Amino acid sequence: MLTVRDKDATNILRFFDELPDPRSQINRWHLLGDVIVIAICAVLAGCEGPTGIAKWAKLKEKWLQKHLALPNGIPAKDTYRRVLSLLHPRAFQQCFSQWIDSLSFLTDEQKAEHQRLIAIDGKALRRSHDKKSGLGALFIVSAWASDQGVSLGQVATEEKSNEITAIPVLLDQIDFEDAIITIDAAGCQKNIAAQIVDGKGDYVLALKKNHPTLYGEVKSFFADHFKDDFARYPVSRYEESEKSHGRLEHRRYYQVTAPQDLYGRDDWKGLKTLGAAVRVYEQDGVEKSDVRYYLCSLRRHGQQFGHAVRGHWGIENSLHWCLDMTYREDESRVRNRNFADNLSWLRRLTLSLIKQHPGKESNVMKRRMAGWSIDYLMQILTGQHT
Repeated sequence: MLTVRDKDATNILRFFDELPDPRSQINRWHLLGDVIVIAICAVLAGCEGPTGIAKWAKLKEKWLQKHLALPNGIPAKDTYRRVLSLLHPRAFQQCFSQWIDSLSFLTDEQKAEHQRLIAIDGKALRRSHDKKSGLGALFIVSAWASDQGVSLGQVATEEKSNEITAIPVLLDQIDFEDAIITIDAAGCQKNIAAQIVDGKGDYVLALKKNHPTLYGEVKSFFADHFKDDFARYPVSRYEESEKSHGRLEHRRYYQVTAPQDLYGRDDWKGLKTLGAAVRVYEQDGVEKSDVRYYLCSLRRHGQQFGHAVRGHWGIENSLHWCLDMTYREDESRVRNRNFADNLSWLRRLTLSLIKQHPGKESNVMKRRMAGWSIDYLMQILTGQHT
């Protein structure tokens, strides 16, 4: 097992040098960087909130004293709660983004092999509602680098319906130049398509009945050409099969140049192609199928289109499901919105780090092992593995 060098343990501190400390100067006993590093390590090691973070830090006090200043010892639980409640989520995330970029999870060859895939999707923290204050469950819209398994940013909103306004804010926070952005139907909006193109990215947007006229025309177009297997119109195709949970799924992807007379074509900046993803599967002994339609700024390339669609579907398993299974995120009862937002980001950040570790253990087991072994925790934290 790799032994992590001492100087690597505090390397992360430099990424928080310019993060404004939101606390009052009065009775400021603990350094902001110390509090943040302890919180990251503790959440990675299995802690779910301030009480757990404080207890973990007390147990690891001797080790922490070797690497952090800790001018007044280990902070109490109220310090972590106060800091995570006061920190501005966007500034907090920007520091982490610089840190993640420094770890370079993709090689230059991997970067050149294909465009990055960034899936944008939302998830509710189901038990974060507060009826007394009239607050519903907090809804987190995340940007997830599908190929890397890395969280790039997030924006918190009060309702799922606010996802449309949250996505442009999230796009402003991340670097998506030369990347393919995939978004479900809620984010299939003309202004979002224009923002992606203006930012030198490409989009694959799921099209549903929230654009009834366009949806009806695209659906009819594909239905017409499915009849003769596109004998009258050029098409790019890609097929794949996968056995999951004992069920075989067969998927066919079709991508065509968007017709010039397509309804509202010129309103969608950069629109080049239309896509259809046909899924055939068996459920309860009965064969079923469904078809999903997409607007794309990509040129025709069936495999690339299929890869983008599959990458977006994967966000449910690779991010949302893991957050619930590994971190029990849906059970979080944190009411303070800033606190919930920052704690949610710590989960996504540490999950990203866990996923980069090459060990074959589950995410849950890796998190446990990080709690058992400081050396293992530092392997995950620094990206230095065996």
